[in-house]
Amino acid sequence: MNLISFFSNNPEALITVLVLFLSLILFVRNTIAPELTGLLCVGIFIVTGVLTPEKALAGFGSPSLITLMGLFAVSSALFKSGALDRVRELISSENIKTPRKLITLITFLIAPISGIVPNTPVVASLLPLIEGWCERRNISPSKVLLPLSFATLLGGTLTLLGSSVNLLVSDISQQLGYGSLELFSLTSIGIPVWLIGTTYMILVSDVLLPDRGRNKDFIKNGNMNIYFTEVTIPSSSELVGQSVRNSRLQRRFDVDVLELQRNGKVILPPLADRKFEPEDRLIVRVTRADLLRLQQEHTILLAENKKSFVSTNFLSAEEGTKTFEALLPSGSTLAGASLRELRFRQRHNATVLALRRGQQTVQERLGQAVLRAGDVLLLQAPLDSIRGLQASNDLLILDQFEDDLPVLIRKPIAIAIAIGMVLLPSLTNIPLVGAVLLAVIAMVAFGCLRPAEIQRSIRLDIILLLGSLSSFSVAMEDTGLADQIAINLDFVLNGMPLYFALMVIFVATVLLTQFISNAASVALILPVAIQFSTYLPNGFLDISPSALIMLVLFGASQSFLTPMGYQTNLMVYGPGRYRFFDIAKYGTALTLIMSLTVPALIILNFK
Repeated sequence: MNLISFFSNNPEALITVLVLFLSLILFVRNTIAPELTGLLCVGIFIVTGVLTPEKALAGFGSPSLITLMGLFAVSSALFKSGALDRVRELISSENIKTPRKLITLITFLIAPISGIVPNTPVVASLLPLIEGWCERRNISPSKVLLPLSFATLLGGTLTLLGSSVNLLVSDISQQLGYGSLELFSLTSIGIPVWLIGTTYMILVSDVLLPDRGRNKDFIKNGNMNIYFTEVTIPSSSELVGQSVRNSRLQRRFDVDVLELQRNGKVILPPLADRKFEPEDRLIVRVTRADLLRLQQEHTILLAENKKSFVSTNFLSAEEGTKTFEALLPSGSTLAGASLRELRFRQRHNATVLALRRGQQTVQERLGQAVLRAGDVLLLQAPLDSIRGLQASNDLLILDQFEDDLPVLIRKPIAIAIAIGMVLLPSLTNIPLVGAVLLAVIAMVAFGCLRPAEIQRSIRLDIILLLGSLSSFSVAMEDTGLADQIAINLDFVLNGMPLYFALMVIFVATVLLTQFISNAASVALILPVAIQFSTYLPNGFLDISPSALIMLVLFGASQSFLTPMGYQTNLMVYGPGRYRFFDIAKYGTALTLIMSLTVPALIILNFK
């Protein structure tokens, strides 16, 4: 009855609840891109008068968001100048011979790097290198790739710069009147969390990480990048008249023919004695290198290119086309539709050559296969089209293009500028946003970054999402909704020992983070969690609001249970050939350990 009275006297709070429910549905179902969900909710808050335009849009001009934009540019300069070369050399060292040694190196080196630069490019840069290490030592990638993702997540809580979510929390904290976070506000808790997580990953890796690399269907000729695609046998192909068993597809390239389509009829295995005829369509399992070689020799024809193959050579270097891999991240609007329905080639001016989906066999025609989050597409496109794809949040480009790399002589300068960016706000009164902006200018002035590359380096989807999400917290605070929710949850936490109460809030944040983005979970939970402090009306937890802010921040960083929990989990999911519950098997105990550890660390630091 109290809630009914509250909403009848406070229509703005009712509207806020309806908007929050709408956002949750859209975030979970991925009906539209997350940043569009955020912008839609901001628009509703403004139109209905819940927030003034100034308050609703304040997040887009916040120092935290400007800091993040500058950080994207600084990180881009670091990667393009070869700042990770030394790390790559260490990984390739002959002294690193076992998965445990590699995991130890990854957790102690990569995590601190992720405390300063975004973890997505770190994983993208090291992924092929680690795959090569596994190939040379005949070790399954599934034994080492998941710790790479988890290490970057743990490292993201070492400093304020480690994650865009950290900056969002700082922004929300400032807007709610509790001040912004400092560069090393997280470090006293982040270091123990990192060391405990590192110890866990090293000790249990041999037992809990599966070995998915011994399956002969996925390892051919030492190459583990197996794709599925649809091809046509042209009339001029040397395969015409040859049986599948005796063709060069099997003898030289070891291509697996999964299905043959002839005159509208589907012929399933066994196909070894079937002879190829002109215009046969095949669904094949093939490596990236073999597919491109067969296409160059006109032995096969990609089915999607059939009509234009004669007049267009998609591998022509003179036309500036590139072959590259792209991942469908969680939340991509491409997921749930086929390439044909999306009219992918017409919309993006890019040709899909093949599809890779973890351990699963994709036994469908390429144009009809329904895309899923975590799929890796092998694409060909002109450089201009690649730039457009890089700016989109629907695909994550996994390859680096040499044309974008400045001379490596700038590497020491780029590293020195980044170190100065970190030290300047720590040793002087210069705010963090000022240090980051100075670092961006210095990167351009010393030739580590071209001016045109600044805009390309900024992830517009993340900027729009974070800028819009801060309005959620402000609306919940201004309408009194956050306080009212806390009062009605009094029966859950009131009378409970502080440690267990903090654990309940932490676990609730962790679970919500598995289903929606960690930024969205922070925006929804943080204003409510703060109300449980004794420093606010009706609060009953004997701890400061700053402690609860930190608790929610660390809870939102625990994406150790599902592949969709965080983008880097998806990035290693396919190359590691993991199954869905492999991540939960490895991450559940780590999540439980953090649920016990983080509340205790919060109490030690803030009580």
